[in-house]
Amino acid sequence: MNPFLAQVALPLALLAWSAAPLTASPDGGALIVLNKSDDTASIIDPASGATRMTLPTGPGPHEVAVSPDGKFAVVADYGHQVGNNTLTVFDLERLDLHKTIDLGEFTRPHGITFLGRSGERLLVTAEDQRALLEVVFASGEVRDVFATDQDVSHMVVAAPDGRHAYVSNIGSGSVTVIDVKSGERLANIPTGAGAEGLDIAPDGSEVWIANRSADTISILDTKTHAIVETLECAQFPIRLEFTPDGKHALVSNAQSGDVAVFDRTSRELLRRIPMVAEASEGDENRLFQAGFSEGPVPIGILIEPSGRRAYIANTNANLVTILDLESWSVAGRIQTGQQPDGLGWFTPSLPSDTDSSTQDS
Repeated sequence: MNPFLAQVALPLALLAWSAAPLTASPDGGALIVLNKSDDTASIIDPASGATRMTLPTGPGPHEVAVSPDGKFAVVADYGHQVGNNTLTVFDLERLDLHKTIDLGEFTRPHGITFLGRSGERLLVTAEDQRALLEVVFASGEVRDVFATDQDVSHMVVAAPDGRHAYVSNIGSGSVTVIDVKSGERLANIPTGAGAEGLDIAPDGSEVWIANRSADTISILDTKTHAIVETLECAQFPIRLEFTPDGKHALVSNAQSGDVAVFDRTSRELLRRIPMVAEASEGDENRLFQAGFSEGPVPIGILIEPSGRRAYIANTNANLVTILDLESWSVAGRIQTGQQPDGLGWFTPSLPSDTDSSTQDS
């Protein structure tokens, strides 16, 4: 077994309310957790819940994209009170800083994804410029700028063939469709107030958009660019992720403190899984305060490639909840840094003498 995934002793507090001891991840992978308040990324063994390493990022890390070959992780350094303009790149084989990409005039990078399977290009939203950027990974050059002309362009997903990109715009309550190859903006489509979380179905036929202020999910047909259905989903749906088989959509609801599970074909709400956690004490810099009571505020969602488990970042509780997607139940919890949000997944390759550690910035 890879030494990174070897079982280690873990305080029971980290796995409170777990129905059974955690077993090794079916995919043998490792979890990347971005801690927004700490300006760090934690590398976590999901089998034990142990943090193996903590790496410094730029200010306000919000989202992370792992390269198709699993060798690099790119973090969007969003900033705090002042917008930032960098991407932090980690070498996942060496587990250290590879480089920092300076985006120049483009600030508040947030949504991020690799475009296609080559890993040569990245798509990154730039909120302050109301734009989507195409960035060359090797050089860090901003190769193209696609204007959304919408407010708070926040998240992005790319079609499986890499031809089209879909950007959610919180302030405008819309999704922008961009032909990345031609550079043409094909449409700005109203979806609902607070359009934020979104994902594209594995077959590329639909994009589902979570409208956090409207408490709805909009379903976009990618051929016609029409909203074909709107589903109710309270309260404050903020992220959405399809299972790898495309059969289900998971939606994190920040205000109600649960994850909703939808059947993609029937559009039926099958269940809601409560996080059963409370906000941690002592963090006065939370982004989500008024109106969110003392709840855990689930946001980031990551589903293992096997589709057997999902990881939910509970930003106000400073933990990640593990969901068993076969029993649709909470399987455990992992302690994180302050305000976890963006999540990533990779297959680690560490020397046998690697211990838990924190690198200084």
